[in-house]
Amino acid sequence: MGLDGASGSAAETQKLNFEEQPDSREFGCAKTLYISDADKRKHFRLVLRLVHRGGRELGTFHSRLIKVISKPSQKKQSLKNTDREPGGAGRGGAGPPGRAGEGGGFDRTGRAGGTEDQKLSGKYKEPAWVLISSPLTVCISSGSKVSLFNRLRSQTVSTRYLSVEDGAFVASARQWAAFTLHLADEHCSQGDFPPREGYVRYGSLVQLVCTVTGITLPPMIIRKVAKQCALLDVDEPISQLHKCAFQFPGDSPGGVGTYLCLATDKVVQFQASPCPKESNRALLNDSSCWTIIGTESVEFSFSTSLAWTREPVTPVPLISTLELSGGGDVATLELHGENFHAGLKVWFGDVEAETMYRSPRSLVCVVPDIAAFGSDWRWLRTPITVPVSLVRADGLFYPSAFSFTYTPEYSARPGPPGALEPATDADALLESIHHEFTRTNFHLFIQT
Repeated sequence: MGLDGASGSAAETQKLNFEEQPDSREFGCAKTLYISDADKRKHFRLVLRLVHRGGRELGTFHSRLIKVISKPSQKKQSLKNTDREPGGAGRGGAGPPGRAGEGGGFDRTGRAGGTEDQKLSGKYKEPAWVLISSPLTVCISSGSKVSLFNRLRSQTVSTRYLSVEDGAFVASARQWAAFTLHLADEHCSQGDFPPREGYVRYGSLVQLVCTVTGITLPPMIIRKVAKQCALLDVDEPISQLHKCAFQFPGDSPGGVGTYLCLATDKVVQFQASPCPKESNRALLNDSSCWTIIGTESVEFSFSTSLAWTREPVTPVPLISTLELSGGGDVATLELHGENFHAGLKVWFGDVEAETMYRSPRSLVCVVPDIAAFGSDWRWLRTPITVPVSLVRADGLFYPSAFSFTYTPEYSARPGPPGALEPATDADALLESIHHEFTRTNFHLFIQT
């Protein structure tokens, strides 16, 4: 793993050693990868080159753009400067999560990268490769992904990351986890998150949900930390690389509350003390102060089960949106995304579609006739949903998260010769459904 445009020095590249996890995944971390002070770039990408044990190259994978931050913002944040303000890894820290002097995280997931496997007529989803990078906004919004780490006395060797192992929250010295940060509601049950847009402010009730396991911590109040004190009256938006504390709600001795804390490799509660000089502050210990950073992941999925190729699997085509045109007997589907090329074909389930290449960001295909999916298509009364995928000319299979649904219009199956015609009200329910559709044979719908 290295940085784009790297010279190949030890500071800019690092060999990864993958370790098998209990859930059959493999994890590798470029912990000593960093950006030197002499490198004046403001943005970079992580670059991962994977090679088989026999020496054949699997491919080169890139993260999204990462912004270099020399130090966290000290100015008071407001909603006026939340948009397009750059955030990212610390100067000297290329990756998870903005650690100064430490490097990028990379996760190989053995079963569809923590997502549900998609099976398709003998084709299957093989390991997904995930690169982690930091977003380009300075403030953190509800529903975004974050990581948390604790560093005692500013010593790099003492860094611990909030993670999940064996169904429990732990403080890991090596592996970190991404959490979805939700604005919580004290009137809602745990795990129920009503849609709440906007930036998270200090003093808000929030809940952390592990993006891989779905395990959550109880709702907590997020507090800003300054000089090892929790500030109880600050309500400004939360910024990247800020130090914060998580207070468990409820009455406690002294009225300053208990806070999320680490004890070696365990996560515990710490009872804060009132500040003798300022009533709007609570005294914490080092282990209760966390640094927060936004994270993102780029997932690459492919299968070589039906392919016979010695070419790299990259660049991996990624579908972002689908756009349907037409309907009835003739319909076309435009795929928008990236890394498209003329050697790709669109497949609906196990049916290949006539595909036309427009640009690296656009493919157009003709939607296959419903008859391709069964001989009884004329009498179908339930929708048919098939996955949409891409297949390279050499048979390399790229699954996607998108699917396509054929929704039939009702028509009665003809009876045997001499049979009586059904009464006009024999199937009133289906007849009412019939009038909701157009006169064409099928409606075509897209769903993700």
